[in-house]
Amino acid sequence: MSTNLHHAPHARSRSRARRGGRVLVAVTAALGVVVASAVVASAHVRVIPGDPAASAWTTLTFRVPTESDTASTTRLEVALPTATPLLSVSTKPVPGWTATVEAATLPEPVEVGGATITTAPATVTWVADDDAAIAPGQFQEFEISAGPLPAEGTVLSFPATQTYSDGTVVEWDEVATEGEQEPERPAPGFTVTAASGEAPAADEASGADPLARALGGAGLALGLVAVGIAVLGRRRGTAPATDAA
Repeated sequence: MSTNLHHAPHARSRSRARRGGRVLVAVTAALGVVVASAVVASAHVRVIPGDPAASAWTTLTFRVPTESDTASTTRLEVALPTATPLLSVSTKPVPGWTATVEAATLPEPVEVGGATITTAPATVTWVADDDAAIAPGQFQEFEISAGPLPAEGTVLSFPATQTYSDGTVVEWDEVATEGEQEPERPAPGFTVTAASGEAPAADEASGADPLARALGGAGLALGLVAVGIAVLGRRRGTAPATDAA
């Protein structure tokens, strides 16, 4: 009789440990799927506005990841809006990269602040030196200062062309239709917010970075796993005393 009482608590402890192990494996696998999906979804050329408010002069940061496993990004060309042009655009120096802003005649004259505008900045191009190209698994950020932004609710799109060292050219120029899923190669863009009041955070204005959201969720999931392991450990430690009683 005493032998059975001695072994029963350990058997139950091993059973709890196996169940805890299965839970940990399941949660870890699910977490890996979430993070992997977010990495894939965020591997696009994106624009992050510093201040997306109407009439603001703001910084626009273009985040450029290299998706190729064998080639590096050597060139990026961004087309600027022409229906609602940005009157002034300047670039922030990036070591190893040469930036050029080119103006062009607008398809139609545009009234801005009581003035008729017929030409405006149309493209920004960054070209890398050989040792500054964005290698596989890396990303670079290119920043411009631009403004003023147009009226609240205006959707600004910045089609981008990414060129790789092996000659591959990727066009990020697909504009998503409201209510539909993001296209395979979406054009960077954001919606202008109200000029007064508190402007939304940059990641919210640009559609929120899915990788940041996923990593935040990953941290929460890991926290829950840690709590579950701690609880399991406490139960395992107190089970023999309870069974013996």
